[in-house]
Amino acid sequence: MGEPLKIAVLVSGSGTNLQAILDAAAEGLPVQVVLVVASRPDAYGIERARAAGVPVLVMNRDKYADPEAADAEIAAAARQAGARYIVMAGYMRKVTPVLLRAFPDAVVNLHPALLPSFKGAHAIRDAFDAGVKVTGVTVHFANEDYDKGPIIAQRAVPVLEGDTLDGLEARIHQEEYRIYPEVLRLLAEGRVSVGADGKVAIDG
Repeated sequence: MGEPLKIAVLVSGSGTNLQAILDAAAEGLPVQVVLVVASRPDAYGIERARAAGVPVLVMNRDKYADPEAADAEIAAAARQAGARYIVMAGYMRKVTPVLLRAFPDAVVNLHPALLPSFKGAHAIRDAFDAGVKVTGVTVHFANEDYDKGPIIAQRAVPVLEGDTLDGLEARIHQEEYRIYPEVLRLLAEGRVSVGADGKVAIDG
């Protein structure tokens, strides 16, 4: 077995996807979370990181007054920690070119819809209100176009007859907890690349 893939995870809230990654790593996923960045000092993801012994960089509103300076600080901390990928897990800040340039084709985002449909911060509600029969989860590389980066993987989640928004949201989150570790395994195995056409290829 080689060295695990080192990642920095960016969170803004409860950190449930961070926990899913930490749990999967404890069960053999070849990934090591070497840094957690919290965009808010009250994010519960901080407690999850500390419980797992992972260093935490805590940001705040004042630091984000200059988004590029904030991303420069995040990039520097991630590099110092040895991270090869930046993994956004419920991170509610738009990353700037500073971070994207520091980690080219290595900033990964999780979106709770089947992109390119239902971009933005309210994707689950937007899909539910639109009355679609199928929505889902997308993992993609972030780029300068919000929610438009190259798609790595998607998983469909049906909208059930008589569904509620809370019920749909819970099932989408359960799918997130499965798909993110799967994608991280592909990255750890070196099986993911972005072609000249801007599309993701997965070896094997």
